[in-house]
Amino acid sequence: MRIMSTKFPEYKGLNLPKVAEDINSYWEANNIFEKSVTTREGKEPYVFFEGPPSANGLPGVHHVLARAIKDIFPRYKTMKGFQVKRKAGWDTHGLPVELGVEKELGITKEDIGTKITVEEYNEACKKAVMRYTDIWNDLTKKMGYWVDMDDPYITYKSKYMESVWWLLKQIYDKNLLYKGYTIQPYSPKAGTGLSSHELNQPGTYQDVTDTTIVAQFKATAETLPDFLQDEGDIHFLAWTTTPWTLPSNTALTVGPKIDYVLVETYNQYTFKPMNVVLAKSLVGKQFDGKYKQVETKPELIEFKEGDKKIPFYVVKEFKGKDLVGIKYEQLLDYALPNDNPENAFRVISGDFVTTEDGTGIVHTAPTFGADDALVAKQAVPEVPPMLVKDDNGNLVPLVDLQGRFRPEMGEFAGKYVKNEYYNDGEVPEKSVDVELAIKLKIENKAFKVEKYKHSYPNCWRTDKPILYYPLDSWFIKVTDVKGRMHELNTTINWKPKSTGEGRFGNWLANANDWNLSRSRFWGIPLPIWRTEDGKEQLCIGSVEELKAEMAKAVEAGVMSEDIFAEFEVGNMSEANYEKIDLHKNVVDKIVLVSPSGKPMKRESDLIDVWFDSGSMPYAQWHYPFENKDFIDKKEAFPADFIAEGVDQTRGWFYTLHAIGTMVFDSVAYKNVVSNGLVLDKNGQKMSKRLGNAVDPFETLANHGADATRWYMISNANPWDNLKFDIEGVEEVKRKFFGTLYNTYSFFSLYTNLDGFKYEEADIPLNERPELDRWILSELNTLIQKVDEYYADYEPTKAARAISDFTQDYLSNWYVRLSRRRFWKGDYQADKISAYQTLYTCMETIAKLGAPIAPFFMDRLYLDLNAVTQKEGFESVHLAEFPKADESAIDKVLERKMENAQTISSLVLSLRAKEKIKVRQPLQKIMIPVDNQQQKEEIKAVEDLIKHEVNIKEIELLEDASDILVKQIKPNFKALGPRFGKDMKLIASAISAFSADDIKKIEQNGNLDVEINGKNINLGLDDVEITSQDIEGWLVANEGALTVALDVTITEELRKEGIARELVNRIQNLRKDSGFEVTDRIDVQLQNDAQVAAAIASNEDYIKSETLTEELQLMDNLNDGIEIAFDEVNTKLFIQKH
Repeated sequence: MRIMSTKFPEYKGLNLPKVAEDINSYWEANNIFEKSVTTREGKEPYVFFEGPPSANGLPGVHHVLARAIKDIFPRYKTMKGFQVKRKAGWDTHGLPVELGVEKELGITKEDIGTKITVEEYNEACKKAVMRYTDIWNDLTKKMGYWVDMDDPYITYKSKYMESVWWLLKQIYDKNLLYKGYTIQPYSPKAGTGLSSHELNQPGTYQDVTDTTIVAQFKATAETLPDFLQDEGDIHFLAWTTTPWTLPSNTALTVGPKIDYVLVETYNQYTFKPMNVVLAKSLVGKQFDGKYKQVETKPELIEFKEGDKKIPFYVVKEFKGKDLVGIKYEQLLDYALPNDNPENAFRVISGDFVTTEDGTGIVHTAPTFGADDALVAKQAVPEVPPMLVKDDNGNLVPLVDLQGRFRPEMGEFAGKYVKNEYYNDGEVPEKSVDVELAIKLKIENKAFKVEKYKHSYPNCWRTDKPILYYPLDSWFIKVTDVKGRMHELNTTINWKPKSTGEGRFGNWLANANDWNLSRSRFWGIPLPIWRTEDGKEQLCIGSVEELKAEMAKAVEAGVMSEDIFAEFEVGNMSEANYEKIDLHKNVVDKIVLVSPSGKPMKRESDLIDVWFDSGSMPYAQWHYPFENKDFIDKKEAFPADFIAEGVDQTRGWFYTLHAIGTMVFDSVAYKNVVSNGLVLDKNGQKMSKRLGNAVDPFETLANHGADATRWYMISNANPWDNLKFDIEGVEEVKRKFFGTLYNTYSFFSLYTNLDGFKYEEADIPLNERPELDRWILSELNTLIQKVDEYYADYEPTKAARAISDFTQDYLSNWYVRLSRRRFWKGDYQADKISAYQTLYTCMETIAKLGAPIAPFFMDRLYLDLNAVTQKEGFESVHLAEFPKADESAIDKVLERKMENAQTISSLVLSLRAKEKIKVRQPLQKIMIPVDNQQQKEEIKAVEDLIKHEVNIKEIELLEDASDILVKQIKPNFKALGPRFGKDMKLIASAISAFSADDIKKIEQNGNLDVEINGKNINLGLDDVEITSQDIEGWLVANEGALTVALDVTITEELRKEGIARELVNRIQNLRKDSGFEVTDRIDVQLQNDAQVAAAIASNEDYIKSETLTEELQLMDNLNDGIEIAFDEVNTKLFIQKH
């Protein structure tokens, strides 16, 4: 449906939210979004991937920024003729959803399967997942983000999950999936292990203050080497920041090459004499404050309890390797390791030991530390980890999966190892760490207890501390492919580059294996079935394969029936896939049979939810079961463009890249914009807690999506953090959209009066006035720039260029200087040229700005086109992006006009300085010129300048040395950092410059000077050049241009000034009285000597400017309005003639 009209629509004011509402309805009624895809059928595809949001949380204002960026480039590329399909998606699995549902149902992970069945729980998750879809869809629509929400990919659907299984099988078949019992980050509150990229999400590491202990481990006398015999009881000192791991200690590790010493002293808590071993270089650190070193034994013995300082004496020194094999008494004897306890509690050697802090002896608990586990395994004989048998005979740590001590721990049993795990209101006063510290002090086993501040990781979802915990997990062997991942990454265009090379590149270079397992319920199950002894296993990559295996299982008698009997293999209909469910509660019932005839059960884990979203390029199309060409023939892969927040370098950007590399040996995306955070106006992070979060719906309702988007994009580069200030949105609305709206209103007012419909042929460029040629030249330069900026993923530069053109060139210069052409004179070539030129500018701006401000620009485009029918497109978003006409670009003309603008602004600034208003004419300005070209360029715009700044003449001076005296002085701010101690010499050299030197540096932009035999190049930024004022003149300069203004006001000039003021007052009164632009009037003025004189010499001018027929001076005017300016006091009355 095309809108047709005989007149350009006129409005009562700018209402951006209303524009958005109307255009949204128009798009829906006319299927404009669908057409933006269908009208490009058969054209080259531009591939965009939508990073899926989770709809179980509400959208924030930062989603408006992220989605604006995602919207701009598909709109731009569509206008460039590409076909851009944009499938929406929903990320529906994983911790965010599960934890939300647990909270809502008032349950914990342990209750699932007991208080509530897994079926019911998964059903609750499925409901919760789509809870806020309507709100998300509403935001998407209101902000003008075009993405296909009618056919989104949903990660919990069977088709999506089947594709993910297929990808996992490819990785399995490449031997990149393995099972390992390892120590890994574990979140007790979420009840699952975490991958290293989740542990490195922004904000996970937080500063905490923990209780730390330097514990004393008592050596067993008979195992001491000769050099430590007969020295009395000896204790090894070891430091820990996690005292809750001390009951699990089974070894002490020393560095073989490190120097250690034996020190004789007293315990600071029990004051008992003792001998301790620690690294020589850490004696100063451990014996600080309360201690003092003594040189002889007798000084040591003099100590008595209550003395200010405790003496210590260094007895002897030795190497770490000489301590290996010594045994010690177990520090806290709650339990013994189940396996080979006789090999525990001894000193072993490890290369990872440092002497940066602590004691140089490492408390080793192989159950809870990866380094510890490795060094214990390498020791001969192996040091066992502290594992005990639970009721089912399984070996488990002394801490359970909820983060509590097991029953073996006596008085500590059932207590959480970190206070953060307790519910609010149940937190004990003393943490387990503090209680253990007190116990060790009393038992003379604590050398030092103190608080220590360090950085510790929290779970990205529960915001509670993680534990390092031994778990059985499936891993992806990223370490095997990280070289290739790094290589492929160098081909990706990252915006900004630094994120790709820095954050992301470094992350890839140091990538660990990906911990894929999640011991949860709502997610994609790991499709691996295994025999109980773990010797035979099978990875399933499709429903077809699973059915074939189930058939074997039924035949072998391990299953009674195929639970997916109704599913037809090969039938890709939605209805067929609705018959099955691949979630845990269903597939865990499936028992398969191994080649040797043993039953195989599914490994109980789910996969990391980040794998779900990293699979979307393929799973959104149900590849490889459908749409094979999309991937195999690269029709919809890799993406040309993706964009999300910078935190996705550890999330979606990473998993897309990892899966693309492993399965397809390809990048998953070619261009990526990683956007920064949206902060409040003071640079604080927005949060509900701080009450500084901005409601996106409110912002859009009050200010409109166009102003919000334009502000966000023009204010800061997408990858920089944006300080969001509602005042800024208002300013954009006023300055940019307000200016454009006023320009259109001005245009529609006069074109409607004249009946302009762009029916005439285009007036040839060379027949148009210079001002028209200039603005069209600048317009085509703008098209070139904006096209380059969009193509280079630089939307901020594009927005600023469009905005500057609209305000500075089009409105403030072109329209202002052409005003008279619109409202004066007949409908002839000059007027038509002005109309055509302004029309072209506005239509082009509508197209250039459409990707960023989709509603307003469409309104503008449709309103212009409704009358002229110049283009047959139903929307600016279906139109073609403007192409620059090189022949219209005239750089000389652009430079001339820039001269005019610069000279005018200099003169206006001088007037302002002297408080001489623009309506007061002045006699002349002088401008020194350096060459013939400059002279001609200024002469060409002479009339324009005279009119613009209200002066009578311009004098161009070829040699102005005697009139204009320039002064130069050093710019210390610029020179200081560069030259330091040579500053003084350079400063005096600058001060000694001749007039010729000053002229050279102004013309060339730089000048060489010799200082101390060194040649130094000075630029314009290094100096400050000013002009001295001449009597009766004011002087100003910018760059190489200098202007001198004659500020003398003669009697003639004064009278003309008054006449101009009168014209202004009459015009205002015409407007206020509601007269039509074309009405002719009669004017009466109260007699006043100055007014009379001004009228006498300027009567014709006043009459023609104001369309006045009769102008009378009256001695007594009763009806008029008072006017007063300068020394003039009069009254004014007007009426229609």
